[in-house]
Parts: sequence; C-alpha cells; structure tokens
Amino acid sequence: MNKTIGIFGGGQLGRMMAQAALPLNIQCTFFEAATDCPSSALGQVFSTKADDGLQQFIESADVFSLEFENTPLTDVDVLIKQKDLHPPRQALAIAQNRLSEKALFDELQIPVAPYSAVDSLDSLKKAVEDLGLPIVLKTATGGYDGKGQFVLRSVDQIEQAWQELGPAGSLIAESFVTFSREVSIIAVRGQNGDVKTWPLAENHHHNGILSHSIVPAPNSTDLQPVAQDYITRLLNHLNYVGVLTLELFVTEKGLYANEMAPRVHNSGHWSIEGAVCSQFENHVRAVAGLPLGSTEVVRPTVMVNIIGQYPKSEDVLALEGAHLHLYNKSEREGRKIGHITLMPNDSAQLTHLCRQLALILPNPLSLTQDITI
Repeated sequence: MNKTIGIFGGGQLGRMMAQAALPLNIQCTFFEAATDCPSSALGQVFSTKADDGLQQFIESADVFSLEFENTPLTDVDVLIKQKDLHPPRQALAIAQNRLSEKALFDELQIPVAPYSAVDSLDSLKKAVEDLGLPIVLKTATGGYDGKGQFVLRSVDQIEQAWQELGPAGSLIAESFVTFSREVSIIAVRGQNGDVKTWPLAENHHHNGILSHSIVPAPNSTDLQPVAQDYITRLLNHLNYVGVLTLELFVTEKGLYANEMAPRVHNSGHWSIEGAVCSQFENHVRAVAGLPLGSTEVVRPTVMVNIIGQYPKSEDVLALEGAHLHLYNKSEREGRKIGHITLMPNDSAQLTHLCRQLALILPNPLSLTQDITI
C-alpha cells in the first residue's frame, strides 16, 4: 500500500502516528500552525496561517485523520466535501461539547455522574441545589489537562465560580464522583466494523496532568468486559473508524464514564512497546482500510510522562527495560515533552525502576509508592 494520510495537528500524537505509518509505506502530512512542530521531521507541514494552507493540505493526502479533538469543525466541513475523514465528523463534534457527550452516554446507557447544564448564575445556583455539593463546574467546550474547571465545595464559592467560568459561555455542572481510581479503555474499529480493545490502563495524575499509566490496570478483571461493552457501543453507534478512548471512574457503583477522546491517547503510549500492535499502528491501519492488528499485551507495562523538563537521556536509558520517547518540544512548566516506558519482569522490579526513575526526573511526580502488576 502506498497511501498518504493527512493529519489535523502536528504534535507528538501525530509524530507517533507517522512513525507507525512509515513501516507500512504510508506517508503523513500535517496541518499545524507551527511549522517546526514535533511532527515536522516526519512529513510536510501545511500552515494553518497560510491563506491556501487548508486546500494545499487537502490536496496532499488520500485520506485524513486528526490528533486533536479541538480541530475546527469549519476546516473539517471543507475537507469532507472532498475527501474522507476518520474518525467521523459526528464523533468530533460530540467530543467538543461536554453536554452533547453526556447526552450520548445517556442515550447509550453508559453511566455518568449526575449533571446539569449551566448558562446563568441562577442556573448554577439551581444546579448546586439539585446536585448538592461538591460539584465540578466545567466549560462545555475547550479545556484539557484540568483547565476550564472549578471544584465548587461551598455555596459561598458560587459567585467566584461563575465569575471565573461564566464568560466562557455554556457550562456543565457535574456531581463530584467519589472514586477509587481513574482508568481508561482504548479501542479501535476498522472500516469493516471489526473492533479490538486494549486492556484497561490505570491512570495517575499530578496537578491535573497524566503522570503515569499502569497496564493492565491492577485488579481489573471484572471491569474489563464492562468497559469493553461501553466503548463498543460508542464505536458502533458512531460508525467510528480509528482509535477511540473512554476515560472512566471506578466507583462503588461500578464504572462511570468521564469523557471520550476521538483519537489516540496519552494513556495508550505504553502500547508502542507493550502491545503486539500499538494504538498508533492500529489507528493508521484503520484509517488506511487495512486489517487490524492484535491488541494483546506483550508484558505488563508502565508509561511515565516527562513533564516540563528533560532528564538526561543516558540516565534513563541506563535503566533496564526502559524505553525513551522524546517529542522535540521545548521545555515549559506543565508541558508533556516526552515519555518513558518501563517493562519490568515483576512488581518488585517495577517498584525499583520507578524509584530509580523518580531520582532521575526533574519533576519526579508520584512514582515512589509500591506498584503491583
């Protein structure tokens, strides 16, 4: 096969998609504001700032995908009159609006925390009255890595919450879910309707940003089929093609859906080394119309994000079983600039590796606790 896939966005996700495409003799092009973006080393970048950039990008490839769910729908609408986009526009539009997303989960009987739409100070007060406190107030559109959110714990914070988020427009108030941990499930659907699912990842966050993921998620045998059922409902309902991610809370009442991402996902980076076929390769296969690969785990894996500052590469690579991925991004506080994959033989070795890694990383995050796999 000798195809070209055009990707909206040129960040690290596009970079890793292109890396997975090359062995299949598939090239990638990118539509991105920054021409020196992480993906620029792997294919031509068409600037979003150029007057004819979008049309040049459309002409550069046979089929299209995306690495960023906030891809402008206006650009997508121009594209789909001329070429195919995977995943479908509907999935992208729903994922861009938390209220639409929750409505879809309700329609497909995927459990979510109680929620209310908020469009005024009075409706926020009504949401507090109906849902009780605490609640999480979020912008309905935009926001990622904890941005665009306000945790409202007392009634005297109502005015402050509205002042901070009200100007953003449509909001959603969600009951604060008491959960034991966060997990995510990633699945891929081919053009022929074939669905394959990777094991659940257990995700740990630091300051609202993913710190590390453990796969398979410990003690998740009973959760896996439930999560697979939920994500399969979404894939089939949307007639989806490509990789989809569903973030979930583990609660005493079972799994609650948090949000979906219509793209490859940070919590799936482990799959490059840890699965027979990675999320990136399977996404490329699906978009190109190729058969899907096995999602079987090669061995238990932990993926650790590099955030803000780079460690010394030689220190990371000296760790047994460590794989280093750098994204060619400049250092900046709170920015994901790379990741490390650890593939230990057992829990004891994993705990040892994590503690060593905590000494190496400039921002060690929460890696010092015992981790069981």
